[in-house]
Amino acid sequence: MALAAPVLALPGSPDRFAMRKHHAHLSDEALVALVARGDEGALAELYDRIGRIAYGLALRVLRDERHAEDAVQEAFLQVWRSAATFRAERAKASTWVLTLVHRRAVDLVRREERRQADPLTDDSPIGQAPEQTEEAAWLRFERERVQTALKQLPDAQREAIELAYYGGFSQSELAERLGVPLGTIKSRMFAGLARLRELLDDSTQEGSWKPEFTS
Repeated sequence: MALAAPVLALPGSPDRFAMRKHHAHLSDEALVALVARGDEGALAELYDRIGRIAYGLALRVLRDERHAEDAVQEAFLQVWRSAATFRAERAKASTWVLTLVHRRAVDLVRREERRQADPLTDDSPIGQAPEQTEEAAWLRFERERVQTALKQLPDAQREAIELAYYGGFSQSELAERLGVPLGTIKSRMFAGLARLRELLDDSTQEGSWKPEFTS
């Protein structure tokens, strides 16, 4: 069943469907440029193109529909506020937007982990085991290790791995989405994962991150 993207609350815009015909022929990058000039119709068109994929990405990270909707809303509001910072020579517009969505989703995950890991208070559930807090802290530490390691990869390798791992795309789907040969995607994934293993392999520490991807 296809995921239904949440409705985007635009900043006081009229009916977005009436404005789509003015932007349908534009590239994603051109739409972002118009958003930077305050064009609400361009933001609506960009959302119509990417919103469903963005919601699917957020849902895979958060596994909660309401939180996924929040992440997408917050990310597109960030697109509205920071479109002028986008640089087309660095990444595709769709990749930039999905990166913002992923960051917002991860932020929400960390916020929930911090809430669960807070010391017991009078309002905390009775009988909460100390090991639950320790496990949450360990998971947060591992996630931060992975994020730190990912930041050290070249942009192309990091993009492929993040979209595959967090977005659930297969290598074939990535090749089609990014507009590059399947062999290029496989090379990026192989080189990126090899480097990640080096960065995360603390003397072959048990529990190293070992993601698997489909072709």
